[in-house]
Amino acid sequence: MNTEIISLIILGCVIGAVLLGSVLRRILPEDHFSADTKETVKLAMGLLATMAALLLGLLVASAKGSHDNARSEVIQMAAKVVFLDRVLSGYGPETAEARALLRNAVEQLAHQGTQLPNVNARVNLAPDPQAGNALYLTIQQLTPRDEMQRNLKAQATTLALELGQHRTLLMAQSIPSISMPLLVVVVCWLVVIFTGFSVIAPRNATARAALMVSALSAAAAIFLILELDRPFSGLLRISNEPVINVLGRLGK
Repeated sequence: MNTEIISLIILGCVIGAVLLGSVLRRILPEDHFSADTKETVKLAMGLLATMAALLLGLLVASAKGSHDNARSEVIQMAAKVVFLDRVLSGYGPETAEARALLRNAVEQLAHQGTQLPNVNARVNLAPDPQAGNALYLTIQQLTPRDEMQRNLKAQATTLALELGQHRTLLMAQSIPSISMPLLVVVVCWLVVIFTGFSVIAPRNATARAALMVSALSAAAAIFLILELDRPFSGLLRISNEPVINVLGRLGK
């Protein structure tokens, strides 16, 4: 299920809580709306609201951290691709095959983009692992003629291994990390909060509008969390611009 549908469901639940509170206000006896009762409800809702705000803040921070890490991995991978191409170029013409394999792998990634339509498609995040293996084996088959070529081969081998690690990390980071049970708990808290506030809110359009705007803001926060938690799909997906820029610098 995509983030838009989940967010709309959550928005519907929270708005439904506001409407439920309005209905309860009409059917509950007047003695349920004494000053002491309202104060008690406010204290209880305040406690829940504080816990929900803390949890939402932690989820936003966690999702943003994961998103930034994935973006950093993409940038580092692009930089190391350029460096590997330079190292292979410095080795000599014997690396023509390896450089061609490297360029083909980057072209494949640039054409696919760093966009994942769903978790099951996460294998498309990077070039075919077989291409990476072929590049590594081609580098290993190089026969250095002097000390400089031995050093360049060692650097190229290290960079090829690091690129493989980046690819594996990106594939792992494409899996959403937000727990659905945790999300359900947050939504339940929000439903209780908005129901309680709606019950004690004044019967006027301004109060109802304020609650509706708050409900929309809460749903938007959860939408933001879900989008950040899926760095290679959705509206906030990581751009593959670094990979595209690399293509113009390969083979020169």
